[in-house]
Amino acid sequence: MLNSHIGEIAGLGVSVCWTLSALFFEKAGHKISTLSVNFIRLFFAIVFLGITTFFTRGIFFPTDATGYQWFWLGLSGFIGFFLGDLFLFKSYTIIGSRTAALMMSLAPMLTAIIGWFFLKETLTIKDIAAIVISVAGIMIAISSRGMKLNYPVKGLLLAFGGAVGQAVGLILSKKGIGHYDPVAATQIRAMFGLLSFGILITVLRRWRKLGIDVTHTSALKSVTVGSIFGPFLGVALGLFAIQQTKTGIASTLMALVPIFIIVPSAIMFKEKIRPQQVVGAVVSIIGASLFFI
Repeated sequence: MLNSHIGEIAGLGVSVCWTLSALFFEKAGHKISTLSVNFIRLFFAIVFLGITTFFTRGIFFPTDATGYQWFWLGLSGFIGFFLGDLFLFKSYTIIGSRTAALMMSLAPMLTAIIGWFFLKETLTIKDIAAIVISVAGIMIAISSRGMKLNYPVKGLLLAFGGAVGQAVGLILSKKGIGHYDPVAATQIRAMFGLLSFGILITVLRRWRKLGIDVTHTSALKSVTVGSIFGPFLGVALGLFAIQQTKTGIASTLMALVPIFIIVPSAIMFKEKIRPQQVVGAVVSIIGASLFFI
């Protein structure tokens, strides 16, 4: 059971890690700028990943990666860590996080479709049913009666861009990683993401603001914890998952964050648990369980 479904189990582990990172990044985001959070989290991730590979592989940086791996993993980091997050965070300011999250729930389906075209991955009827049911549960959980239909097209397109960025990032990662170490591969992705944000900060002249944000002790603690569970453990586990199973399946299991986050978010931020969240959670769990049958 464990060996035959190790990729699926890793995918679930990613959702748990990303749930914890989301909570701590949200906490930090209330104190310092989003741009600072993104830059700091990737910097910490590179350090944590380097320390890990130093003890497991004897090298701090992935100097043994081939040019092929640097290209595809670097491109994945640029699209997934940088462009995808930029689009997503910008969409929050236009259509709100709930509607943006609804658009992001399309990522597993997009990943499965792109994986079929780009990587020639095929899914069984059971796999497709599991993806559809799981995504439906996520959409139910994050929906609400107050959601309107007349949202600005720009905001919807930005959120969709975030979903595409996540999907394409996963596909490119699978193409580039092969049998390479997932922790080192994650470090390559994080390096390109950090470089991209560094260029953006330079263009926007935000280095001074970043310097001020770094001195915010409580925010820095939250970013540190979020970095451990997010771009460090979470993403590395995600790359291991796509090595072991199809990207569409891995992406679906990674997208269960809105389900796992219901109770912790209610405790940490005093949010009320709504009936549709419970229903959505049950539906998503049923869908995810089909992957293990």
